[in-house]
Amino acid sequence: MKFIPKIAALGLALAFAIPASFVAHAEEFAPYGTAKVDMHEMPVTDVVFDVNYEDPQQLNILYNFIRNTQKITKGKVVVVTHGPELRAFAKENYSKYQSAIDKMAELAKDGVEFKMCNNAMKAAGFSAEDMHGFITVVPAGFPELAYWQGKGYKYINPIPLSVKDVRYLDQPQLKK
Repeated sequence: MKFIPKIAALGLALAFAIPASFVAHAEEFAPYGTAKVDMHEMPVTDVVFDVNYEDPQQLNILYNFIRNTQKITKGKVVVVTHGPELRAFAKENYSKYQSAIDKMAELAKDGVEFKMCNNAMKAAGFSAEDMHGFITVVPAGFPELAYWQGKGYKYINPIPLSVKDVRYLDQPQLKK
């Protein structure tokens, strides 16, 4: 009979020790506390995206950047393209980049303006006639960015790196 109370006491001690050790362990990894949350309303904000991607497939990530930005800013969106990704907008490459271009065309249908640098386009060996109809060719990319900023548009340079599931690179055991 004396043995049962000792087991119960041991079980009770473990029940309190485990959460205490868990909290101590968790605090070890959070010496600065926990992030604050500030989901404030934003005023309507017009934005201009500076797009210069090495891989045209990265336009698929741009699509998500634009959609997520539109949800919050609710303003007008202009995309200035002046890098190697411009080849995806060429009609001759439609079958290769169809998924990305269909997404860009969807954005254009919803009011996003696509401006392409004439200098980059010509350097790449294209002319305006080679591009899809939702593209507007402008004299030069950087001056175009300055033009829109001068009209009050806020500059965004979306680096084409996806953050999807990066948590699990360091903590794979957390993935469900």
